[in-house]
Amino acid sequence: MREMTLEQMKNVDIRTVDPASLTDIRDIQVNPGQSKEERMRDFVRQIGNPYCFRVGNVAVKVSFAEGGATLEDRLESLMMKL
Repeated sequence: MREMTLEQMKNVDIRTVDPASLTDIRDIQVNPGQSKEERMRDFVRQIGNPYCFRVGNVAVKVSFAEGGATLEDRLESLMMKL
């Protein structure tokens, strides 16, 4: 599979994605002993596309309001909780 930029990942149309091709977020395991940067890198490596994933059989598309929190902000917040 070819590498995608974050912009391309963000623009994926969830209606055209085969849910079986997405990573189930329940399978992601991040080591809380790692630094915040390492946890974020590991999460993105495991999830593939942080904007599109699945939970069980449900495909999920994440988007953010213009001028609001970014994906990086949300990932940082998530990693601080782990």
